[in-house]
Amino acid sequence: MNFTTAKQAADDPRILVFGRLLGAANRLEYILGHALEESTGLTHSIYELLLVVGRAGGGGIPVRDVAQSRVVTSGGATRLVNRAAELGLIRRRPSETDGRVQLVELTDLGEQKLLEASELHAHNIERYLIDVLPADQARIFAEAVRTLSKNAEAELPVMP
Repeated sequence: MNFTTAKQAADDPRILVFGRLLGAANRLEYILGHALEESTGLTHSIYELLLVVGRAGGGGIPVRDVAQSRVVTSGGATRLVNRAAELGLIRRRPSETDGRVQLVELTDLGEQKLLEASELHAHNIERYLIDVLPADQARIFAEAVRTLSKNAEAELPVMP
């Protein structure tokens, strides 16, 4: 389709649905991130880092994998890891199999803060996302978001 006017382009249903998706995500991130920081002192970025590290389990996760999962450069991931380490939430250690690789793992404080923040975050997700949709739509939406996320992940380049 060739657009002939700015209004035609702006009103295109494909462009509108993506804009609405981004708008909803940005608004929800603001609302939920603000609640996290106000209640726990954790920024949403630090909380997301703790989730990524927590998902990796006790063996830790390489900083490059943090970068890829957060869709940031390795430098951005390193800065985020440094901030979390300064707060005592994570620790770094060299990999036992490759000394060039730094693994990141939760400290006891990091796990405690993650659990505390997750209680609040799960409640707020229910309040602002799940409870506003009819039950059948909430399930379908969750499946659709998972599909979109997996497809987008497959298309991502390796983060520098």
